[in-house]
Amino acid sequence: MKSTALRKNVAAPLSIIRKRRPKASVVFDSYWKFATERQTVFNKRVVGEIGPWTNDPILRAHKFTNAYRASDRVSQYLIKNVLYSGSFDAENTIFRTLLFKIFNKIETWELLESGLEKEISLNTFNVPEYSRLLEAAKASKRSIYSAAYIMPSGASSNGVRTGSKHRFHLELLKSLEKNGFFSQISHAKSMKEGYELLLSLPSIGPFLAYQYITDLNYSAHFDYSEQEFVIPGPGARDGIRKCFTDFGDYSEIDIIRMMSEEQEANFDRLNLPFESLWGRPLQLIDCQNLFCEVDKYARVKHPEIIGRTGRSRIKQKFQPTTPSLNLPWYPPKWGINARVSEFQRSIIDRTTQETFSFEQKSLKLFA
Repeated sequence: MKSTALRKNVAAPLSIIRKRRPKASVVFDSYWKFATERQTVFNKRVVGEIGPWTNDPILRAHKFTNAYRASDRVSQYLIKNVLYSGSFDAENTIFRTLLFKIFNKIETWELLESGLEKEISLNTFNVPEYSRLLEAAKASKRSIYSAAYIMPSGASSNGVRTGSKHRFHLELLKSLEKNGFFSQISHAKSMKEGYELLLSLPSIGPFLAYQYITDLNYSAHFDYSEQEFVIPGPGARDGIRKCFTDFGDYSEIDIIRMMSEEQEANFDRLNLPFESLWGRPLQLIDCQNLFCEVDKYARVKHPEIIGRTGRSRIKQKFQPTTPSLNLPWYPPKWGINARVSEFQRSIIDRTTQETFSFEQKSLKLFA
């Protein structure tokens, strides 16, 4: 399963200079071990290996996101079916991305596509029609918002009070179209500038604004470095608190950047066979997400370490499914999709050859 030849040894000198470094707890090493094991599980599933994919009892029992955010199911759907399905200009891509991410639910996007019987775009965007479809789904007891995080609603949009959460969000998108927001953000010169524009919107806080600008950056219309900017979410802040007993002179943002810049040194220190994303190291967004997942992991692995919220259980249980041979697919500008195909093909070819050799040996034994 290993593809160490693709792993980049790109440990850069730490860009943050502080007098006192953070003091690590026992959870700090678990962060790197979790990242390694979770990525190994992902790679095994990519090539269709039958589970269980790990001996770690916590990973086998509970649901965790991937080490790389772009590998997760919803991110993969966004990349394949929203950002790179069809030829959409920047404004339409921004509209489609925000519509998808507000609900953050594949089933809701497909409900709209099938109900409208036409492509989702600014030309076809009609608030009453979209609202009717969503209202019908709610009436049939279908959830239209993801439970992954809480999507707050504002009191009104354009001064007009609305009667439902989804109607508010649709009206918000319509107001953004009218006031030229989609054009404005398409010209943002940096990830932080785009983030601040999103943060100015009703009901969008720091965590969502950072997630949204990251999603937009997957598209062909943005090309920010994911190493430019990071905002820790609530779960990540809990994970940071568990990984360090003392932050020293570092902020939470400094710590996330430190993790990204020192990842190679820590994998080597612990002798961990971490497989990067076909040559792409963990980015700031990935290190941020890993803190969130390690917060959950530590509730079972290190119950004595208490975070900010004091949570002690992992709610979501892992439900194993048959792995699909559908290849993960990433923004083409990353330049790794050909490597993904080569990786899967080489593993399958090797497995086929090993099976054939075993069968040949067995035939000789019983000949």
